[in-house]
Amino acid sequence: MKSYIILLFSICTLSLQSQWLWDFGVNVSAANYLGDIGGGSGTRRGFVSDLKLAKTRWNFGGFVRYKWRPKISLKLAVDYLRLEGDDKLSSNPGRRFRNFNFRNDIYDVGFTGEYFFYENNDIGNTYRYRNGFRAYIFAGVGGFFSNPKTYYKGEWVALQPLATEGFQYRSFVMNIPMGVGFYFTLNKKNRIGFEINYRKTFTDYIDDISGNYPDKAPTDYDPGIILRTPELKETDPALYDSNPSAVSSHNFGGYKRGDSQHKDSYLTMGLSYSYVLRGKSSFYRTKSGGFFSKKRKMRKIRAKF
Repeated sequence: MKSYIILLFSICTLSLQSQWLWDFGVNVSAANYLGDIGGGSGTRRGFVSDLKLAKTRWNFGGFVRYKWRPKISLKLAVDYLRLEGDDKLSSNPGRRFRNFNFRNDIYDVGFTGEYFFYENNDIGNTYRYRNGFRAYIFAGVGGFFSNPKTYYKGEWVALQPLATEGFQYRSFVMNIPMGVGFYFTLNKKNRIGFEINYRKTFTDYIDDISGNYPDKAPTDYDPGIILRTPELKETDPALYDSNPSAVSSHNFGGYKRGDSQHKDSYLTMGLSYSYVLRGKSSFYRTKSGGFFSKKRKMRKIRAKF
């Protein structure tokens, strides 16, 4: 009995020397926007209800992750993504008549905590602990740089410097990333994962639209950048002629331009790959001699990852 206790103690302590705590990776995802442009036939709806798959674009990023506790990891991620929207895709007559479009290349940084609600560190029960699976939920804090543009007269025009609603909003904004994901660990070192990341933001200007048209047209640029309805006279004359009273009322006199009651948000969904680095615990690096001293040759064991 005494020998079994000594063996068990040896296995538990030796396992502390090899821990797979850090992994570094990249991700490729699809990105979509949730805001005032596009959408369904009714007024704006929450979360993914107004999402337009036709305007799904790309996201590329990198991350570093640290296993802080047995059930918790911390991750720092940097992403570069594109968001787009176009009123032409909407079935809402008011939005189609507004006729706005935008593109926004976003630089996003997020710091999140991952909680593993399910894990299997030995797929197939091989007792070798080389292949595993983890599923997690996460949330945290982040920020992003926003630069909305609209396609006008054959070129993309930056909108933030123009103060299209009478004031200049901030280009850097905070957000709250949250979502769910999972990953497989293969041969202890390679991780392939899938993640859905929803960013709740604190701005309504990812698409440059929030409240009302300005009281008067700015004089330092073409007012057509703000008032896009007259373009329909050339691109969609049937729609333009269908509501002449609405055409005459579209002016710079405080007419509603967007929904200021809801903030914009965006969503990414895709695959990731990371490589796991092996480290040593501080418990193993003892200054005194004894069981963990360099004089004693230790048997290698397979540790969990």
